[in-house]
Amino acid sequence: MPSNVTLTAEEPLLLEARRKASSQDTSLNELFRGWLLEYVSDPQSGTSYQHLMDQLGYAAAGRRFTRDDLNARS
Repeated sequence: MPSNVTLTAEEPLLLEARRKASSQDTSLNELFRGWLLEYVSDPQSGTSYQHLMDQLGYAAAGRRFTRDDLNARS
């Protein structure tokens, strides 16, 4: 049996989200249900940050940057 959930968001954000959902022929309710299902089905949901960092482990700057390097303007 479905249960009601109360969420809080700014009115402009809700309006834009409703417009976008409508343009995709769906509703915020359907999108939320889909997100909720994906969230509970994802085995990495509790460790998503660490999972992302593990996936990006191949990326390396190649060297250590100095403060001057980081603040340089192109």
